[in-house]
Amino acid sequence: MKFASLMSFLLLCSTLVWAESESDYYSIEKIPLPEGEVVEVGSIALMPDQNIAIASRRGDIFMAQGAFGDLEKVKWSNYASGLHEPFGMFYKDGSLFLTQRPEFSKLTDKDGDGKADRFETINDQWGINGDYHEYAFGTSPDKNGDVWVVLCLTGSAGASSEFRGWCVRITPEGEMIPTASGIRSPGGIGFNFEGEVFYTDNQGLWNGTSHLKHLRQGHFVGNPTGNKFYALAKNMGAQPVDPLPEDTTMQNERARIKELVPPTIMFPHAKLANSPTAVVTDDSQGKFGPYSNQLFVSDQTTSKVMRVDLEEVNGVYQGAVFLFREGFSSGIVPMKLAADGTMFVGGTNRGWGSTGKDPFALERMRWTGKIPFEVHSMKVTKAGFRLNFTMPVDKAIAQDKQNYSMKSWTYKYQKGYGSPEIDQQDQFIKGVMVSQDGMSVDLEVENRQKGHVHELSLKSLISSNGNKPLLHSIAYYTLNEIPN
Repeated sequence: MKFASLMSFLLLCSTLVWAESESDYYSIEKIPLPEGEVVEVGSIALMPDQNIAIASRRGDIFMAQGAFGDLEKVKWSNYASGLHEPFGMFYKDGSLFLTQRPEFSKLTDKDGDGKADRFETINDQWGINGDYHEYAFGTSPDKNGDVWVVLCLTGSAGASSEFRGWCVRITPEGEMIPTASGIRSPGGIGFNFEGEVFYTDNQGLWNGTSHLKHLRQGHFVGNPTGNKFYALAKNMGAQPVDPLPEDTTMQNERARIKELVPPTIMFPHAKLANSPTAVVTDDSQGKFGPYSNQLFVSDQTTSKVMRVDLEEVNGVYQGAVFLFREGFSSGIVPMKLAADGTMFVGGTNRGWGSTGKDPFALERMRWTGKIPFEVHSMKVTKAGFRLNFTMPVDKAIAQDKQNYSMKSWTYKYQKGYGSPEIDQQDQFIKGVMVSQDGMSVDLEVENRQKGHVHELSLKSLISSNGNKPLLHSIAYYTLNEIPN
């Protein structure tokens, strides 16, 4: 090759933007399941000595040896059977604790033969009537030792059993404490890094789209169907005022109903998620990548994982959600992150179907050690939003206002099922300021709308080193409050 041609070729290579994929940064490996068993994974627990336990929707618990290592050497054993759809399980002090449909339970292997031989009911004070949709999802213990349980409505639309549509807490002594109302159809529940509790709720009656919602004592999170049980919850005070049945929004009803807490994240239906499930905090201290303390939320229908960056503004949680990893084998229900940065992901597609075509699966996801070029976090400011990146951005490109666009919308808050996107607005990028080190960009934004999802598209940004494009170029920010 002639010298001039060689120099032209090298110059071209230096300016190319290389296409990359999610698998370059996070691998997915399928874990072989017990042969001949139908294991629709509903719960995952981390056990001593790098073992794991899984519980199936059909009521079996299996123990796995080797799930962290060579997957061809994984060995399974049956620990228990005959349970009722466990959705929430953890290990503590030699026993497995699990939230199943009718109760919160403790299972112990007293004689050490690898099978549970003591089954204890810790609490069963909520109602159950056999309806297929009366699911119960539970957490591991909070800092006080309480387990938080969210109880799905009967048939996802009624409340034929006590405390359906509620969150309750189970104390270490076994007492049930009514905690929050307004739940419709939860898919998972967990903690953020600070120990606050969040759960996912699915689109339907009173839910214009699917949500991540914050739970504290006394909260009402939107669906009034189960509010009749305030009569049984003497610790909760007066029943909230009912929301208007139609022609209103969450932002409007917040002014009428003092107990009403808006969704922390509104997941744009069909654009990002259809049926969100597990809520997991990255507390791995960097072993799962550059997203320490952020949340990861899975989706059953689309077989994907999303990343959520939260902040508290004027006492209300809100934040941004980004696509993180697609391509799982079945509809994701539970996830569990181990201290070494291994994320275990379980799933089933029975009842709803899923993008992943396997009827059930157990997989592990790991960070490859490479850092993607991503929007690390998106924070609201008095004038607009601040974007923080995982690596320096090309400053010349980032300074151009034409490389950003934003639009927003909200959803009807109504008794009817779901909602179209309403009150669509365009936002205007008035100014851009790139930090000296290229790690952040401040956007001055006109026409922000409280109560709206703000979709930010980042069209042409690349990293300053390596010319990497953004792995995911769209962020969705739920704006409940603007800083005072």
